[in-house]
Amino acid sequence: MNVGIIVFPGSNCDRDVQWVTQGLLGHPTRLLWHGDRDLGDVDLVVVPGGFSYGDYLRCGAIARFSPAIAATVDHAQAGKPVLGICNGFQILTEVGLLPGALVRNQYLHFICDRVTLNLSRHDLPWTQAYGTTPHITLPIAHGEGRYHADPDTLKALEDHGQILFRYQPNDQGQNPNGSLAHIAGICNRSGNVLGMMPHPERAADPSLGNTDGLPLFQGILGT
Repeated sequence: MNVGIIVFPGSNCDRDVQWVTQGLLGHPTRLLWHGDRDLGDVDLVVVPGGFSYGDYLRCGAIARFSPAIAATVDHAQAGKPVLGICNGFQILTEVGLLPGALVRNQYLHFICDRVTLNLSRHDLPWTQAYGTTPHITLPIAHGEGRYHADPDTLKALEDHGQILFRYQPNDQGQNPNGSLAHIAGICNRSGNVLGMMPHPERAADPSLGNTDGLPLFQGILGT
């Protein structure tokens, strides 16, 4: 599969994703400038983490208007896979490919940590390579990662099995950023669009001591 990674002014995880998809897994990977409307022969589009346009206004609010994101919407509506990581997740909600919103963390702190995630499904390409693994550990690094949605949207997410990753709550029943329903990652109803706040690309190379993020890429790329 061919991979395309959208690069915005302020992106800082684009090369990390490229190292995983091309450097570790051997899939041809292109960096796509945010002003480009033509995605070419890309199969998987990745909207990476970072601070697109400096997070002015709010995270993802400006990036949603870029030509590359307009092309990504067309790509997703054609049933092709799209992955949004951290700022990418925020952008996907801003443009309407995923429901809900990512707002300021509870207590308003930027959080940089490793978290345990519970996997809700193993039957989608995104999670199929995890087998029956119930938990994984991934890094997070965000200031606006608290998932929020109205009750009807939350119910729809639950009813349609769209919540793929949840933060494992602590003994007090809390998660790192205050996300409703402990949501860390969701997909659309078709399952081809995934948005997640944790960073799988930062836990893929064995030299980093954690490869819990690698199966996500292996599953969707068929590696």
